[in-house]
Amino acid sequence: MRPVDDILPEYFRDPSTAWKGPDGWKGPDGKWRVIVGNEMNAGGQVLLYRSKDFLRWTRSKNPLHSSNKTPMWECPDFYPVSINGMYGVDTSSQDKFTKYVLKASMFPLDHDKYILGSYSVKNDHFSPDTDFKGDASDLRYDYGKFYASKSFFDSSKKRRILWGWINEAGTEPDVIKKGWSGLQSVPRSILLGKNHKQLIQWPIKEVEKLRMKKVSFHDKELKGGSAVKVPGITASQADVEVLFNLPSLKEAELMDPSWVVPQLLCSQNAASVRGKSFFASLEASMTNVLCSCSDQSRSSLREGLDTTTYGAFMDIDPSHEKISLRTLIDHSIIESFGGEGRSCITARVYPKLAIGNEAELYAFNNGTLDVTISSLNAWSMKKARLASFNKRRKPLI
Repeated sequence: MRPVDDILPEYFRDPSTAWKGPDGWKGPDGKWRVIVGNEMNAGGQVLLYRSKDFLRWTRSKNPLHSSNKTPMWECPDFYPVSINGMYGVDTSSQDKFTKYVLKASMFPLDHDKYILGSYSVKNDHFSPDTDFKGDASDLRYDYGKFYASKSFFDSSKKRRILWGWINEAGTEPDVIKKGWSGLQSVPRSILLGKNHKQLIQWPIKEVEKLRMKKVSFHDKELKGGSAVKVPGITASQADVEVLFNLPSLKEAELMDPSWVVPQLLCSQNAASVRGKSFFASLEASMTNVLCSCSDQSRSSLREGLDTTTYGAFMDIDPSHEKISLRTLIDHSIIESFGGEGRSCITARVYPKLAIGNEAELYAFNNGTLDVTISSLNAWSMKKARLASFNKRRKPLI
C-alpha cells in the first residue's frame, strides 16, 4: 500500500481497522477494506483500499468520503454503531439496524471530528446525515485536548472502546525535565445517543475498580456565588459524579444567534474556578441548551502554560432532566463527561501549590440563582497496576 498519483507520503496517513464487505463472507475470495487519511486539493479525504489477502491492495477510484471544508485527515476511523441496542458492534457487522461513524483527526487543528451516516456495503458508498462544515458546529469526540484517537471492538464484552492522545499544555523545558510528553486518555465506551444525532462516551466500567474512599451528600443547596468543600477526598486523583437540579429557567439567558462558538462564550464569561468544569443554562427559542465549560485560566500560578478555556453545547432540557457531570482527575489531567456522556472535555492543569495532598475538591455555583445538588458521590482513586504480560497477571484496568 503506497501513495500514488503524486500523493506526498506526509499526506498518506494511518490505515484504519480493516473490515469485510458482503463479498468477504463468501470464502477465500472475499475482500477486506481499509481507509487511509489524505489531503487532496486543499481538502481532507479518506482513500478506500481493497484486498483479498492483506498483501496486495487496490485503491478505489473514488474516496470513501471527502470534504473541501476541512484540512488534512489523519488517523481515520470507520465503524458501525447500533441504533437499538446498548452494545457495541463489530467493525465488519452486516446488521442493518446501524449507523456508521466516520471520524477524522483534523491536522493542524488537533481536533477529532466525526459525522454519522449510512453505508452501503454493496457499493462501498457512505452518505452522511450532516457533513462536515469546517466550523464549531462540527461534532467532536472531545472539545478539549484529545487527538489522534482510535477505537476497537471488544468482542468479549460486546462494546466499542475509544482511546485518545492527550498532549501537554506545559512549557518545553518542563517536558524535557520530565523526560516524557503526553499520554493516552482513560478508555471510553462508545454508543449512539438516543436522538441518533451524536455519540455517547463514558469511562469503561473497569475504572471503578480504582475507587477507594467514598464521600457523598444529597439534596444540598448551593447558593449563587458560593462554593462548598468536599472533604476527605484526595483531589489530585479522584472520580466525582454530581447531579444538579435547577429550580427555574425563567431567568435563563436568551441565546443570541451569534453564540455559535461555545469555547468563545466560555472564555468571555469566566466560567470556573481553578480549572474545574461547570454548566450554564441558556435558552433558545422554545428549546433549552446547556453550555459546558472547562476554564484553565486560573489553574496555576506558573507562567508560560497553555490555559485555554474549552466549551461545548449540549442538547439538554433541565426542566425535564437533572444536569449531570462526571469528572476524572489524575494529577494534571481532568476528563469531564457532561449530560451522561453527551459532551466530553479533557484539559491539562499544572498547579504550583495544589499538588498531591494539598489539592482540594469544591462544588461551586458561579450563577446568580440557587441550585440544588441532588447527589454528589466522590471517590479517591488509587493508581492503576499495570501487570507484566510475561507474568500473565490480570491487570486492574
